[in-house]
Parts: sequence; structure tokens; C-alpha cells
Amino acid sequence: MCADNGEADHQGGDEEGSDGGEEVDERWWAVFPKDGSPRNAEKDEVALLRSVSEVMNGGGGAERKLAKAAPIAFTNAFRDQTKSSFSSFRTPFGAIAAISGGISYYYYFCSPDMWMLLFQFSALNPDKWVEFELQDTARVSHNTKLFRFSFDPTAKLGLDIASCLLTRAPLGQDAEGKTKYVVRPYTPISDPDSKGYFDLLIKVYPEGKMSQHLASLKPGDVLEVKGPIEKLRYTPNMKKHIGMIAGGTGITPMLQIIEAILKNPEDNTQVSLLYANISPDDILLKEKLDILSDSHPNLKIYYTVDNPSKTWRGGAGYISKDMVVKGLPSPSADTLILVCGPPGMMKHISGDKAKDRSQGELTGLLKELGYTEDMVYKF
Repeated sequence: MCADNGEADHQGGDEEGSDGGEEVDERWWAVFPKDGSPRNAEKDEVALLRSVSEVMNGGGGAERKLAKAAPIAFTNAFRDQTKSSFSSFRTPFGAIAAISGGISYYYYFCSPDMWMLLFQFSALNPDKWVEFELQDTARVSHNTKLFRFSFDPTAKLGLDIASCLLTRAPLGQDAEGKTKYVVRPYTPISDPDSKGYFDLLIKVYPEGKMSQHLASLKPGDVLEVKGPIEKLRYTPNMKKHIGMIAGGTGITPMLQIIEAILKNPEDNTQVSLLYANISPDDILLKEKLDILSDSHPNLKIYYTVDNPSKTWRGGAGYISKDMVVKGLPSPSADTLILVCGPPGMMKHISGDKAKDRSQGELTGLLKELGYTEDMVYKF
């Protein structure tokens, strides 16, 4: 099963996900080295942004991460102190001076814009549910809508590539009078750097508890969101060629990665996408995908549908071995194949994830064609 944006079981449907987290190490020392070695100002500006932002904005709460990351001199200084024993307190002037000097150094070399980015806080919180206001909706297809949720534009969303969000909605009460909830994961399709909003693309099913709840929301209503949940940590040029197989709203994590690659002029990754749907009318964001493909030679897209129209010029039927061979990169150490779609498609292509939500055994067409588990990632 794949964490995407719906609740159906066919070639163009959607699915669910699982929770996750990350730990904090000695990332402060990546910025303020223990050995006093000279640093490269250009590289360190990026290191500072990454390290301090992770400590201040990452999962687990800012206070806990700062406590974990604080130099040991601060811990020792307060050890065994009572409220009345500050007369014997030893101020860790060396540690304070080192950090103050480091901050002054970076303040001198960093631009004002860099510092604004550095100390932005995340709108998302991985440890608690946060309310986001629905700003607007738009119909994308006969059963799919775009939902735009807003947040403080001075904050950042706090979403990495590739990550999803958890959403929840109340479903009445249980026997003990406690509120019951339905929880579903969704992958935003907007740029993670967008100011003050994020977009969710969601198929609305007649029996879909969460999608029906979302369809009932009006501008001004709120949705509870938690996250992000990191799925695949993408880094530029991590592979020479990435192949993608998506069904229905399984396109959402693919689009997140595609746009991250295409907007980075230093990322030379080749991307090939096989996108399966029920009919031509069910192909989501086709106009956008075609524009991206036409304007970027490193993106190739092949569409296939179960029920082609008379004027349809793409593929017909389920994704086949021939489509994979012709449309995706061959098995290689420099190849990664990403798969996201409804359970039936996942079983056919790669096998579903394990019950514990780990990647599970690789089966299906990809295994038959010689791909190995380290060449395939299932969303």
C-alpha cells in the first residue's frame, strides 16, 4: 500500500501511510567545531542554516532538541545546583564565548535573507495536531478536488522532499465518550517553499470517510494536521536516472520529487514516469505534467488508461513489462524506481509494503525484470 491521497482499490486509486521521526545528534558541532579547525564561510552558511533549523524546527519540540544539542559545559554548570546555591555557580565563560563568537561570525557573513530563513519556525508539528484553515477549493476532475490550506506566511511549512502529512477528522464518540477519529495521510502537491499555504489533491469517494469530511469543509473551516512524515529523503543527483510508476493520486509524491528536481539547475537527474489511470478524464494534473515535460528534456512521461477513448493516443491497459522496459531505466546501481498506487497496482508492479509498513519483499513485474530491492522504493 502506498501513502497517497484517496481510498480506492483500482489502477487509479489511493491509499494510506505510517508515522515516523528522526533523532538529533551533535549537529551543533557541525557549525561550531570541537577542534577549532578553520571553516569555509560559504559552506558553513549552508551548514548553519541546516543544523540550527533542524535543531530549532525539527520533530520532538524545540526545547527538547535544544537540550539534547546543548554543549556539555552548560549541563555541567547547572549540575547539582539548588535554588539557593548560585553563590557556588561557575559560569562556563569558555563555552559562552565560543558560541557567541560563532554566532557573531555567521551574523557577519550571512545575508539578512539567510537569517530570516534560519530563524523561521515550522507551521507543521510532528508531535501534535495543528489546525490549518481552508482557504479555497477547486474541482480538478469529476471526482477529485484541490484543497488549499493557509498558515502564517512568516513561517515555513517545514516539509522535506519527499514527505507526507497526517490529517484527522472526528467520527463521533466511543463507548467511553471519547472522540473517535479517522486518520489519513496526504502528500501536498504545492512547492514546500510556498508562502502561507499548501495544496492537497484528493479524490472524493462516496464511502470515503476522510474524503467526505474534506468535501464538506467550507472556506474558513479548519483541518487538523500533523507531520511531516518523511518517506524518502531525496538529495539532488542521488541517482542518475529515476523511474516512477504511479496510479491515480499516487502521482502526488512523484510530483513532489519531480518539481524538486526540475527547479534545481544543479540537479541533472533523468526522470521517467509511467502514469496509469482508469480513463483519459481521470488523469490528474495532465496539463501541468505536460508543460513540465515539454519544458524540461530530463523529464519523460508515458500515460496509460484502462478505458481509452477513440481519440486517445497513449497506452491502453495495465502497466506491462513492455511499458516498463521501454519507458523506465534498466536495472542498475544508478537507477531508482519509485512506485505509488492502489493495492492492486502495487501487487502487480512491486508487491505491497509489509504489515509493519516497511518496504517488504520485492515481487511483481519489477522483480521479474531484474530489479532488486535496493533499486525500488514503495511509497
